[in-house]
Amino acid sequence: VQLQASGGGLVQVGGSLRLSCAASGRTFSSYTMGWFRQAPGKEREFVAAITGSDGSLYYADSVRGRFTISRDNAKNTVYLQMNSLKPEDTAVYSCAAARRQAIVVATAFYDYWGQGTQVTVSS
Repeated sequence: VQLQASGGGLVQVGGSLRLSCAASGRTFSSYTMGWFRQAPGKEREFVAAITGSDGSLYYADSVRGRFTISRDNAKNTVYLQMNSLKPEDTAVYSCAAARRQAIVVATAFYDYWGQGTQVTVSS
């Protein structure tokens, strides 16, 4: 599985962005998809995940209520809608795919990773 993230950019505080992650392969719907982010000098952290089997969702506390993860299996794409952005949301955002059919937050459970897309929130 190859993953390609896009949609990052520069946005003001309170603004919105939608990230997309396009996947190759015919088994996209069977993967749990996750979004992670890494800010300068910090470790990569979990943002959100969605299963392929039943569309279960899970969010990090820091983004719950502001971010929405979704997927379109017909387009082999997962999205991250980010609203009410804050300066602390500034990071490189990456998408990942896991064979495990369950919500997983640890990076070790993800089998495939895409390159990141930069999100910068200016105050």
